[in-house]
Amino acid sequence: MGKLFFPMVLIILALSPLALAEQIRGDYLETRSADVYTGSCFANGEVNLVGNQAILAWHIESGTWNDVQLDGLTVAAAVRARATLGDPYANPYPAQAVLIVDDQANARQRAALTAFAQHMGGELLRNVQQVVAAPMELAVNHERHGAAILRAGNLATVRTRSLNEGDHLCGNEVTFYPPLSETTNAMPAVALTDSYRGPGLGVDWETHGKRSAFVGTFAR
Repeated sequence: MGKLFFPMVLIILALSPLALAEQIRGDYLETRSADVYTGSCFANGEVNLVGNQAILAWHIESGTWNDVQLDGLTVAAAVRARATLGDPYANPYPAQAVLIVDDQANARQRAALTAFAQHMGGELLRNVQQVVAAPMELAVNHERHGAAILRAGNLATVRTRSLNEGDHLCGNEVTFYPPLSETTNAMPAVALTDSYRGPGLGVDWETHGKRSAFVGTFAR
């Protein structure tokens, strides 16, 4: 019994930091107004012209933030930056952001969702112009890699699909820009629809068929 007890204690101690580190987890979706999976020739053609707008969204499968349970809730951010996001030669900050929080959340949960999104978005979500509650849906099809849908009331809509051979336009495509938020796994995808029609940013947008999305997971 004593010989078994000591290894079990070591296993528990080893796993404890992991359990503490992953207090919240779920699905992540992101779109940009520039291709993220592309060749340098296409990327250079877009830089300084587009790529300053983005939508980031998190669906919390389970977990807490600021000691508030957030299981099943979703939060999204629409962003307008000063330059192409990811361009190493330009400063996109300060950016403007509008947060859309799940209307199923109570007041404490909405505050926690706001704090969580700002933590995950960092400098990009520092300047929140408005927080809006809306019916939220973020569904990721884990059996069809890259397939996801976001509906944030009548403010934002995103639909994505996986990349295929028809998306290799110049033959040297790479993941040119990394995701805007920390993820445990993220893959580039095609944004079939990427639209925002809401307050706070001074601009609406709608694009179709760009290689401008990431679909993935997060854990903190």
